[in-house]
Amino acid sequence: MSATADHAETSLAARLGFQSDQVVQEIGYDDDADQDFREAIEDLIGNDLVDEDYDDVADAVLLWFREDDGDLTDTLVDATELVEDNALILLLTPKTGRAGYVEPSDISEAAQTAGLSQTKSVSVGKEWSASRLVTPKAAKSGKR
Repeated sequence: MSATADHAETSLAARLGFQSDQVVQEIGYDDDADQDFREAIEDLIGNDLVDEDYDDVADAVLLWFREDDGDLTDTLVDATELVEDNALILLLTPKTGRAGYVEPSDISEAAQTAGLSQTKSVSVGKEWSASRLVTPKAAKSGKR
């Protein structure tokens, strides 16, 4: 990766809400994931991404999802249980015309059903689109 591309990926990771010293849990990783973007997040946070087996609360979730990965709403609900209130969940889905493409309306409906707010969608590399989702501050008001 060139220095310019590296800076662009790191800058994108920062614009999406990732921050230094965060614990970012990665879900749905496979060989087709964008390695440059993953490395940019790791460079920015100063840590490796933690995997699906991480058993503590994460600061953010990086979720790779393809059409045949199951139920998106269930996956998003599960992801919200892994993070604190008002946390970032970055949903990455294949772009239009790519294998595993997920309709934007399906993303919007699943996010809303899971109690998430969609704040922006951006392109990540050649193959992926990212939807920035956040958990509401009061979503887990049942905590005592």
